[in-house]
Amino acid sequence: MEEKKQLNNPEMNGNIDVGSAKDVDDVMKKYDRESNTRAWEGKPGLIVRFLSVGFSLFSIWVTLFSTAMPEVRLNMFLGMILILGYLHYPIRKGDVRPNSLPWYDILIMICGAGPFFYFALKATDILKLASRVSKDPFMVVIAVLGVLAYMELCRRCVGIPILIVVGCLLAFTFSKVRFGKVVYDLFYTTTGLMNTPINVCAKYIVVFIIFGAFLERTGISTFFINLANCVAGASAGGPAKVAVISSALCGMVSGSSVGNTVTTGSVTIPMMKRTGYKSEFAGAVEAAASTGGQIMPPIMGAAAFLMAEYMGIPYGQVALRAVLPAVLYFVGIYMSVHLEAKKLGLRGMSKDQLPKVKELLPKIYLLAPLIILVILVSSNMYTMQFSATVAIGITILVGLINKDDRITVKKIIDALEAGGKGTISVAVACAMAGIVAGCITSTGLASQLITLIVNISGGNKLIALFLTMLCCIVLGMGVPTTATYCIMAATCAPILISPAIGIPRVCAHFFVFYFGIVADITPPVALAAYAGSAIAKAPPMRTAFTASRLAIAAFICPYIFCLNPVMLLEFEGMSGGMAALTLVQVIITSLIGLFGVAAGLNGHLFKEINPIFRILFIAAGLALMVPGTLTDIVGIGILVAMTLMQKRGSAAVSTN
Repeated sequence: MEEKKQLNNPEMNGNIDVGSAKDVDDVMKKYDRESNTRAWEGKPGLIVRFLSVGFSLFSIWVTLFSTAMPEVRLNMFLGMILILGYLHYPIRKGDVRPNSLPWYDILIMICGAGPFFYFALKATDILKLASRVSKDPFMVVIAVLGVLAYMELCRRCVGIPILIVVGCLLAFTFSKVRFGKVVYDLFYTTTGLMNTPINVCAKYIVVFIIFGAFLERTGISTFFINLANCVAGASAGGPAKVAVISSALCGMVSGSSVGNTVTTGSVTIPMMKRTGYKSEFAGAVEAAASTGGQIMPPIMGAAAFLMAEYMGIPYGQVALRAVLPAVLYFVGIYMSVHLEAKKLGLRGMSKDQLPKVKELLPKIYLLAPLIILVILVSSNMYTMQFSATVAIGITILVGLINKDDRITVKKIIDALEAGGKGTISVAVACAMAGIVAGCITSTGLASQLITLIVNISGGNKLIALFLTMLCCIVLGMGVPTTATYCIMAATCAPILISPAIGIPRVCAHFFVFYFGIVADITPPVALAAYAGSAIAKAPPMRTAFTASRLAIAAFICPYIFCLNPVMLLEFEGMSGGMAALTLVQVIITSLIGLFGVAAGLNGHLFKEINPIFRILFIAAGLALMVPGTLTDIVGIGILVAMTLMQKRGSAAVSTN
């Protein structure tokens, strides 16, 4: 009967309605602003290409060897980003005329970049003037031009949501603080454009973006997909599990939820639909897994470096603390996928369709750059930027060994170009995040937000966490990973860290980071889910809601580690033995709890679960995630009892 059902299913017979290569390209242009770039050909194309290459090489040199003061180094970086930004991003989407650079873009580019280069050239003199700069009309005008040029570039390559946030905060700031003082703070000091985000971007992130561009040209994404196929392809509903594993691995490199969804989704979504998954489920699995790539150590969408700076702990510790929540996130999705496969009676792929282990083992050296990077960074033997540069060198060597996809001079130039181009949107987002932080500092808005949340919550941690979660999801809609975290670190994290709420600093920063990220799959602005739905040809909103259900761990884990910091390896006041025992207990109970929640949301275990039992499954799962031995015992007792009842009920149905 099952075989007949599959034969009558058009999706099982190869008539899969999925996006073509052109559709995938259209998806990127629609949901990923970084893909809406100008078309350059011939000599102009070569000039733009080598400007990007030159920027990448310059950035590597500066991060490794420059001893210039921050005002010189950062303004050079900001000026170059503006030039590259206006060379790559047209005033509106869909402007694909070859070699087209309108006069107004040239004017904006010159008037916008000029102030930054002027500041870099005259940095010593300007710094001596200090706040008196705000009384010089010329200095005020060039500062305004620089900020406006960045805001327009933000609209083009990052999007409207973050610009609305910046615009509202600027209007609020101008209503509270003198105009000249605001301009001085935002442009001439390190509390605005040159704030922590752009400093970290110029110092660390740019080198890691270039490293990711090189890594992609070694064929590592294909290796990850083949590895995932080898591990999970033959199990029930294998292609969806392949999507979960491959997206987790590829997401470490991509730094973009939408980019990862489209890149791996163009392969995995058609595979899922062929197996028998519904279109919206296939798109949702890919979107949820790809979004999770942003929380996957060691790179975490480049936000890990910013987190280290904001929290005041080494980068290696940030990556280490992120491991357990990331594992729980992907285990939660994996469980949901498995339960859905069992519910639909889906099979895995046949063995002859899958890559062989003996074929993959000779390619294991492709992982060498990532492994060496993690070792160098974790050991603290070298700086992060030096470690990334070494990893780039190892990547080139690995590419030379890989005869199936050997790296060439052209690929090296392509990687440097892609690295330079990929830095634009991240740098612009970081610059905008700096303005946000500057406005909040100038107006004291953070303390007002803290007072508001504390008053509403009455000091209750759960209520404060819930309200902060809502703020993070709203502020994170349509905003890139790095900018999302910067905004959350400036606005939402201080609320939780305040004595009235009392969440540990590390836990608070991870909490806001997670909920800023899940905005990519949370309706109404779920860009990653919409990208997945476009490839799968599925209803966008249904895909977004399904993705949110699959990523339920991302909505639960942050509450767990805020209430029980052991999950983030915070063992304050515990002995070694007690710390280890508590950590094991948290891991086991969290995994069992995720199973309960996944079963309840899916509505099927051994047979269909009735509504009352579904609620009990979810409640028991949540009880296991709440810190406390009593709740763990109650949760396990309920789950075991209901699982046995489901098992017996299923056996009785089979017998009849």
